[in-house]
Amino acid sequence: MYAYVKGRLTDADGENVIVEAGGIGYNIKMPAEGISCLPPIGSEVKLYTYTSVREDAIWLYGFLYREELTMFKLLITVSGIGPKGAQAVLSAISTDDLRYAIYTGDVKKIAKAPGIGAKTAQRIVLDLKDKISFDDVLDAESAKQPRIGGEEYGENRKEAIEALTALGYAPSDAAKVINAVPDADQMDVEQLLKAALKQLAFL
Repeated sequence: MYAYVKGRLTDADGENVIVEAGGIGYNIKMPAEGISCLPPIGSEVKLYTYTSVREDAIWLYGFLYREELTMFKLLITVSGIGPKGAQAVLSAISTDDLRYAIYTGDVKKIAKAPGIGAKTAQRIVLDLKDKISFDDVLDAESAKQPRIGGEEYGENRKEAIEALTALGYAPSDAAKVINAVPDADQMDVEQLLKAALKQLAFL
């Protein structure tokens, strides 16, 4: 119904914000993480929105970034996950961390979200794993930390993450540590592993 709402932020409380646009105050539900990143009251904001229509209510769900809306739409395709459940997941886990968790099958990470038990977390992984590629994970990381290097670097990082996972580290933790290795684009798999294990030893 609405692709986005752009206007003046007039209120932000709990799970809801109000954005005034064209003389209308739009009550929009947002994940907690998104609300914490909003500018001060009175500032202009642009929120990408999803309209939820039920028999008893119509709600707008808003997101600061388009990728958050994309993840929200993926989550609500999972059986048993409605807009409220998807919002709860994105309030507890950042979009990037959730992408890592789905791709690497980190059920425990997803199950930490309020109202999401182990079975529901497993369903999220099973239903969405094929929709999250390693390239998606790399693209998200590259947007935050631009690096040089091409396919070979991506393959080296993927192998290093898989090796750490085989050693017993949580998949999402393994991905984060490998992505945080300085000058990783200049390393082969063995060097990446040594650098990552050194960082893990201090955690």
